[in-house]
Amino acid sequence: MPTDPTAIPIAALPFPVMLIDDRQIVAALSPSLAAVLGDHVRGRHYINALRQPITLEAIEAAMKTGQPGLTRWLGRDGARDTTWDVHVIPEGRRMVLTFEDRTAAEEVGQFRRDFVANVSHELRTPLTALQGFIETLRGAARNDAVARERFLGIMERETARMTQLVDDLLSLSRVEEGERMRPVQTIALGELVVATLADLEPVIAASGVTVALNDDSAGAMVRGDANQLRQVIGNLIENAIKYGASGGALIIRVDSAMYHRGLRADGVTLHVQDRGPGIAQHHIPRLTERFYRVDTHRSRALGGTGLGLAIVKHIVSRHRGRLLIESTIGQGTTCSVVLPLA
Repeated sequence: MPTDPTAIPIAALPFPVMLIDDRQIVAALSPSLAAVLGDHVRGRHYINALRQPITLEAIEAAMKTGQPGLTRWLGRDGARDTTWDVHVIPEGRRMVLTFEDRTAAEEVGQFRRDFVANVSHELRTPLTALQGFIETLRGAARNDAVARERFLGIMERETARMTQLVDDLLSLSRVEEGERMRPVQTIALGELVVATLADLEPVIAASGVTVALNDDSAGAMVRGDANQLRQVIGNLIENAIKYGASGGALIIRVDSAMYHRGLRADGVTLHVQDRGPGIAQHHIPRLTERFYRVDTHRSRALGGTGLGLAIVKHIVSRHRGRLLIESTIGQGTTCSVVLPLA
């Protein structure tokens, strides 16, 4: 039985290609497409191989008209949905299908849509409140000094929240822009923690939380951007104060340098531990997502923007480090940052 001469070149192609012969049978697959569809589809009717109506309709239309077509095929890669553009090209009574993976582009597009929607939602709430208070102050409360002071206080807080949101968005943008560039400055992490705590003294005093620092780093040096690492330390401490203040105590530890399997190198670890209510386990994997909040109402009431841990994650990534979060309901939360030694 002669070998189909088309099977050899298609098998050699590095991109996903399918050949449907004049019997409407899948005659050949490139290896990359066989990895997606499974090699078992070879020799089957194309309807049984592809199964999705929108894709089948495009193939049938190309068979009837003899004109190329473009359609989509939706797949699955483990727990991840995949999207493919499929170019349908008639060649006599045969059809050549080329598949182009559009999953990453679709995910970026969805990410942008979600991001715009989240930012719009975050700004809409305070803006609506401000608009309502302005209308009230111009009308019913025009001559009410008590109401005016109360409304102006709320307007000040909402304005501050919007300002913080814009500042966090700009900070996140700057961090992402330089994430591929590893810092070159060397910094003593323990000393930077002490300096950051001094800057946060008014915030700590106002919270009534007791802060204990244990620095066993012995002056261990990391390669980093001092301003960004100060931001990481400050964000973690402020988060612990905001959401774990009910525990009354905050413990900050800087461990001695040691080998870390996650880094595959020697590193030093900063731990920020509170004794607050803790976080349920199903929330923890999502804490570094933009705008993700465990308790939306409480977070907004405390002035949170939902971007703090996203900023921390990207800064730590730029420093080739690791961010770890552990929590137990009723016992508190520990955020740990592992940074490689300089």
